Amino acid sequence: MVKRIILITLVISTICGNSVAQIIADRPDHTESSSTVPKGALQSESGILVSYEGDNHISTRQILLPTTLFRYGITEGVEFRIMNQFESVKSADQNCQGISDLDIGAKIQIIKNRNRNTEIAFLTHLVVPTGSRELTIGEIASLSKISVSHRLSENAGIGYNLGYNFSGNGRGDLTYSLALGIGINEKAGVYLEPYGEITNMDKFILNLGTGFTYLVKTNLQLDFSFGTGVSQRSNFISMGCSWLIERE
Repeated sequence: MVKRIILITLVISTICGNSVAQIIADRPDHTESSSTVPKGALQSESGILVSYEGDNHISTRQILLPTTLFRYGITEGVEFRIMNQFESVKSADQNCQGISDLDIGAKIQIIKNRNRNTEIAFLTHLVVPTGSRELTIGEIASLSKISVSHRLSENAGIGYNLGYNFSGNGRGDLTYSLALGIGINEKAGVYLEPYGEITNMDKFILNLGTGFTYLVKTNLQLDFSFGTGVSQRSNFISMGCSWLIERE
């Protein structure tokens, strides 16, 4: 469930500004972008992720291969989103693989103030229990968050999210992330990001991630990222690509 919460992400081109790239993706970091795809455009964001939690005695390995998010611009400032993935989980008491539950949602841009270099968007998803028997959560869950970004300079920016996830049990989870991005040149960017959650409004989890993007073309971007747990033993590594298809 943790990876489902944090998988939908912010690309460096968003927090570094559109002067770095035309494509604005929600990967590779864990902060959602505050921008939407253009009206009538389809954007595919796919990747591979391998993560470990625990120690040598009690550990869980998770592989997402691939995880794919499709974003479609319904109007200017509103996009439809759908995500699914093939998932493999291995631990001492579990060894399964299959299709995960389906995520369906939307992103709505609330504020886009170019004079103040500020954007704000609201994102909400429903997790529909359509996955394999061993992987489904078995009920509808909701994932929502507010995304804010500020351009600090021509080649640097900051983005942050605050969200709430509820699956019908307990008090839900509060999620947070903060990403600082720097454009190295017109094609490459790097970022540093603390992120995590407060599970059941009780247990505080903190992680730290970093990575980079490379713009192959104005509508095609590659990425690589990795991170580690600060408050617990965990780590991940990921790579992927984002492709924007605009209507002629």
